[in-house]
Amino acid sequence: MARKERAANADTANPGRLKQIAQTYKMTRRHDPKVGLIVAGVGIVIFGVLLGLGFLIGHPVYLGILGFLLAFLGMAIIFGRRAERAAFGQMEGQPGAAAAVLDNVGRGWTTTPAVAMNRSQDVVHRAVGKAGIVLVAEGNPNRLRTLLAAEKKKMARIVGPEVPVHDIIVGNGEDQTPLKKVRTKMLKLPRPLTGPQVTATNDRLRAMGDLMSNMPLPKGPIPGRGNAGRPPRAR
Repeated sequence: MARKERAANADTANPGRLKQIAQTYKMTRRHDPKVGLIVAGVGIVIFGVLLGLGFLIGHPVYLGILGFLLAFLGMAIIFGRRAERAAFGQMEGQPGAAAAVLDNVGRGWTTTPAVAMNRSQDVVHRAVGKAGIVLVAEGNPNRLRTLLAAEKKKMARIVGPEVPVHDIIVGNGEDQTPLKKVRTKMLKLPRPLTGPQVTATNDRLRAMGDLMSNMPLPKGPIPGRGNAGRPPRAR
C-alpha cells in the first residue's frame, strides 16, 4: 500500500516538474532567443567528442553512455545559468527585486524586507548572517546614501560595534552592485560572527521591530470620508 502511495506521489510530482521546466524555458527564451540552440549545441558537442574518442580507443558503447550522461549534465548547467541570467534581467529595475534576491541568498541568513523607506519609495532591506548585518538598498543612489547612513547608525546603537554592518546599493553605476551579483558579494564577505552571536543579533533586531511594523498612523480624518471619521459631539 505504501509503495502504491509513493508511486502515485512520484507520478503527480513529475508532471509538476516538467511543467516548471517548460515554464522556465519559455521565460528564458523570451529574454534569450538562442537558448535552445546553445543548450542543444553544448549537448551535441560533448556527446560527439566522447563518442568519437570511444571509437578511437575501441570502446564506443561505454564512452557513448558516458558522453550521453555528461552531455545531459552540461546542458542542464548551461540552461540553468542562462535561465538565471534571464530571470535577473526580468527582475532588474523592478521594485522589490533586491528583496527577491535576498530570499534566495541561502541558508544561514535571516532576511527582512523594507526595514527603511522614504517617501520616494527608495527602500533598504536587511540580511543577518555570520558576516554581520548587510543592508541592501534599491532606488536613487543619492537619496539612498542618506537613508543607509541613518540605518547604519541605528544598527550600531542596537547591536554594538562587535557586529559589522555592510551596505550594498543595487545598480549598474559606480560604487553599485548589479542585481545578479548581490548574492555573490554577500557570500564573499568575511564571517567573523559565530552562530550564537547571529542568534543574539537577530533577537535584538526582532525586539527593536522594523519600520513597517512600527510606522505611526497618519493623524486627522481619512481622506474621502468627509466628517464620517469624526466622533459625534456630545449633547
